[in-house]
Amino acid sequence: MSPAHQRVVVEADGGSRGNPGPAAYGALVRDADTGELIAERGERIGVATNNVAEYRGLIAGLELAAEHAPGAEIEVRMDSKLVVEQMAGNWQVKHPSMKALAAQAEELAPSGTVFTWVPRAENVDADRLVNAALDSSGSTNSTGSTAEASQGPSASRLASPTTLVLVRHGVTSHTTGKLFSGGLKSANPPLSDEGREQARLTGEWLAPLAGTFDALVSSPVRRTRETAEILGEFFDLAIEEEPGLAEMEFGTWDGLSFTEVHAKWPEEMSAWLGDLDSAPHGGESFRVVEKRVLEGRDRLVASYAGKTVVCVSHVTPIKTLVADALGAPLEAVYRMELAPASVTVISYFKGGPESDIPMASLRLYNGRPTGVFS
Repeated sequence: MSPAHQRVVVEADGGSRGNPGPAAYGALVRDADTGELIAERGERIGVATNNVAEYRGLIAGLELAAEHAPGAEIEVRMDSKLVVEQMAGNWQVKHPSMKALAAQAEELAPSGTVFTWVPRAENVDADRLVNAALDSSGSTNSTGSTAEASQGPSASRLASPTTLVLVRHGVTSHTTGKLFSGGLKSANPPLSDEGREQARLTGEWLAPLAGTFDALVSSPVRRTRETAEILGEFFDLAIEEEPGLAEMEFGTWDGLSFTEVHAKWPEEMSAWLGDLDSAPHGGESFRVVEKRVLEGRDRLVASYAGKTVVCVSHVTPIKTLVADALGAPLEAVYRMELAPASVTVISYFKGGPESDIPMASLRLYNGRPTGVFS
């Protein structure tokens, strides 16, 4: 006799209000061929991080599949890239709090289980269960019912800020030589030994918070990628890229000192220092960079709503984000100092029901391990 359900889809999610904070998971099982909802479950799990809650959602979904569709082929769909890539064997599980959960999920997943990442917008029913559990005092379970129509992201999800932990890259030979060093079109120097040590110390400093980080995003430039690779060893996160975080392009100035540029192109230098729309030949103006950086910021806030993301970037983009967060004119970038491998934290809240513009809160600027950097 063939099983009632030969192929099923597990949809799972987890969330924490505070990361760590009050947490819950949601999971459901559907027939892959008919779309019929077979079973669903949402439950509070006390205080935990987003990642722990997501793993608990995965485990609950696999348990539901084993109970209600034994022997069925399983596809797991989640909007957590970390969990999906770790369960697919593409990323290592390094964080102690995740290893036991990953091992439990591996035991429950039948051979041949497929793990698929989906955008958050395609995981709304599991998200609904998470927030229903967080809003209630217990858990919700049902079988054989029809899933509720999605009402879009819950108010509680929107109330949670998206936090960007902005880390400037460590030093290169251009940094210590006080040379202009641009983005993807630059000479692209690697981190020096000093720069690698700076990144390592910052990684150690932030390591106790690793469980609260949901993603690690880097500018595509070599020195930021190298810094992110070092940080990734402490956070157990793979690197994604956001081109909006890249440094300003300095064109013909790249690799030269301020003195050399002023000697060769004094009028161009004077214009650049006095006009935010002026750019070096072949480079970008501060206004152009501002537009690019804020567009990148908007993509990050949309992609990681309610999450905490470590972003490895450069002087100009980070100072641009700070000026914007404070509502200061862009000229404020001239009045900021930002040390190599320093940490700046900005949280973004939804601006209101009729606004897509995020409200920002600057939580830390130019933070560094005590006594490490001058």
